[in-house]
Amino acid sequence: MQGFDPKWRDFPDYIFGITQEIWEGRGLSTLTQYYAPDIVVRMPGGISFGNQGVIAATMATLSEFPDRRLLGEDVIWSGSPEAGMLSSHRILSTATHIGDGVFGPATGKALRYRVIADCHAKDNAIDDEWLIRDNGAIARQVGSTPRDFARAQIVREGGPETCTKPFTPAIDRPGPYTGRGNSSEWGARLADMVTRIMSADVAGIAQVYDRAANLFYPGGIESYSHDGAERFWMGLRAAFPSAEFTIHHVIGRDDPIMPPRAALRWSLSGKHDGWGAFGPPTGTEVHVMAATHVEFGPWGGTDGRHGWGIRREYTLFDETAIWKQIALHTGDT
Repeated sequence: MQGFDPKWRDFPDYIFGITQEIWEGRGLSTLTQYYAPDIVVRMPGGISFGNQGVIAATMATLSEFPDRRLLGEDVIWSGSPEAGMLSSHRILSTATHIGDGVFGPATGKALRYRVIADCHAKDNAIDDEWLIRDNGAIARQVGSTPRDFARAQIVREGGPETCTKPFTPAIDRPGPYTGRGNSSEWGARLADMVTRIMSADVAGIAQVYDRAANLFYPGGIESYSHDGAERFWMGLRAAFPSAEFTIHHVIGRDDPIMPPRAALRWSLSGKHDGWGAFGPPTGTEVHVMAATHVEFGPWGGTDGRHGWGIRREYTLFDETAIWKQIALHTGDT
């Protein structure tokens, strides 16, 4: 790990370790060490610049959820210490809504939700990040809905003119990382699968997904098998049938004592012009920032040709950011 503190034995150890150190160890001051001064952090809800913004956001979250734990489920990564490495870090968070904050007055509700963070690191510091948190799951667990949360957020932030605008490519600022991932066959298989779905080849789900596949989707949804995957992907694509699907980053890995797996960061950009997961079409120009992790196994789908299949899938986007874009367009605040 050239350029990194020798206490980290490898890149996943670094990502897991600094996450626990910052959040559960309350090492907020280490953010000035582990996050570059001019880091760009892109989230579905907006964009921030610099590690001081990261520190402020971390403190606000811990005030609202002081017992939050970040349980690292996986780090799917590419690159090298010399050139820089990109981690796609999947986290299962548990927390109790003890303090007032972004999600309203404290409810005392126990929460569980996922986060996927793509982080570029070099010389012991993260300098570029794409962060997706399942705010839809949090909203539901504190007694709201993603749509109502988005509308209330606009009001809390001063109304449509002054509120924080959700992330779109138009407000992006380039960071130091310009890579696209690696050339692993497992990443290519995941990219091909999602591309087929976005091209309306829904039959591909039954061909590639294991019949016993475990599926984890936005809003804290847990589902299974071909019909669960079809419901999710068709509901999303039906809402944005003419939107442009873009793959931004793809990693595949085949590590010892782990199943082959892959991470994909992708987006949909275009009009909300269909009936689907986001209600009646509104014509809103929407950007969906999303990420998918999968684990592969030896059993494919119905056609029996592949010799491999998707055993587990974790797809994440922030429903509240999508509803906020729709509310700002329609004036439904």
